[in-house]
Amino acid sequence: MLHLHQVTKTYRRRQHEVVAFKAESLDIGLGEYVAVVGPSGSGKTTLLSLLGGMLSPDTGKVWLDNESLYDLSITERTQRRRERIGFVFQTFNLVPYLTALENVVVPLYLSGMAKSEQRERAVALLEQVGLGNRIDHKPSELSTGQQQRVALARTLANNPRLILADEPTGNLDPASREAVLSMFDQFVNEGRTIVMVTHDPAAAARADRRLCLRDGELVASEDTALVEVA
Repeated sequence: MLHLHQVTKTYRRRQHEVVAFKAESLDIGLGEYVAVVGPSGSGKTTLLSLLGGMLSPDTGKVWLDNESLYDLSITERTQRRRERIGFVFQTFNLVPYLTALENVVVPLYLSGMAKSEQRERAVALLEQVGLGNRIDHKPSELSTGQQQRVALARTLANNPRLILADEPTGNLDPASREAVLSMFDQFVNEGRTIVMVTHDPAAAARADRRLCLRDGELVASEDTALVEVA
């Protein structure tokens, strides 16, 4: 599903060149659940941005479903994100003055779904994440865990095959964290691919595969990566 070939991304900082990410080759298959771990500043979020079509590499290619993402036009790349990729953020990014239902409707509206179908789809998604009785609540009227579940419902709106999650459990209490991770397990069972950046060893342990980054480079995988975030 995802393939990186000779990808580099660098930044200039105080006259010095800093390698944000570098990989000769990386493959992530359809239905994989991958946790990306490593110290702060090691390139984890840069990798997610590259995979999500939001940050052009300086060199190399990023392939999604046999298409080179950064050889597409900006319009085409935006369309691929809308159709195939869902994003989950630590800060949720909900619109504060919209209800849970309206927040989930937003991507459905942008995708061009018929208005008559938008509410039905949004209600079904909120019921799927256990918030069928909170559809008219605004974010300030929801707990932190409930806000993250609204964000997950919104992520699923356009039925993405790839979910990119940046510290999705970072602000959650243990019960809410377990609820979100259980949903991730369900998403993978449905055949979706998840790439999750996390500092949480327990969250990383739920993934099928772990990648460790240090100074922008992949240095370890599998269980050895857990040491990097302990």
